[in-house]
Amino acid sequence: MAKKKEVTIEEKLRALYDLQLIDSRIDEIRNVQGELPLEVNDLEDEVSGLNTRIANLDEDVANLETNINNKNLAIEESKSLMKKYEEQQKNVRNNREYESIEKETEYQGLEIELAEKRINEAKVKIERKNEVINATKEKLAKQEAHLTAKKEELDSILKETEKEEKLLEKKSKEYAKSIDDQLLKAYSRIRNKVKNGLAVVSVERGAAGGSFFTIPPQVQLEIANRKKITIDEYSGRILVDAELAEEEKQKIEKLFA
Repeated sequence: MAKKKEVTIEEKLRALYDLQLIDSRIDEIRNVQGELPLEVNDLEDEVSGLNTRIANLDEDVANLETNINNKNLAIEESKSLMKKYEEQQKNVRNNREYESIEKETEYQGLEIELAEKRINEAKVKIERKNEVINATKEKLAKQEAHLTAKKEELDSILKETEKEEKLLEKKSKEYAKSIDDQLLKAYSRIRNKVKNGLAVVSVERGAAGGSFFTIPPQVQLEIANRKKITIDEYSGRILVDAELAEEEKQKIEKLFA
């Protein structure tokens, strides 16, 4: 069985810095998108919520209209009964029958009054709900227009960067596979801790990139020798020498040219 080739520290550093360059470019692309994806999601949720509210209000209005129809039917039935009772009163045989029919007539009259009251109440509710529906529809139209504009803006950015981002993500995964798990975990941990996502930086003018703290000459020499992984004691980032960084930058630029 062929012996697996051992990866040198320099090769690990180059792979790490390449991964950093690629991930930083992905970060730049996503920064261009900014808050747009979140804004689009929030607007989509709001539009969905407004549509649901309108649907619920429409259902409420439909139920109230059904109640009004039922009450009108009940009124017609009560009126029909009252006519029937009027005819029956003409043929009563005694006062007892007359009073009984009179009570039934009065009861149907009260039922009509109550039904008319409920109809008027339902009409007021419908009017109020329709006002809310119209106001909600106006808001919905504005938010839909806003959503369309934001989507177009985001789509425009995505069209410009989608191809590059996919290629970068593919290369990021490829470079990540060439790095051992322990080092990759350290890289990811540092990236998540720092604001700009820079886990690997080069030494510039005797200090770590983006830092003002001078690195001792002996440590700078060790970094340049590429025989060990060096962590900046101030920023916690992995350090590479400027020459290696420049070489890898040119390599990555050619890769995506």
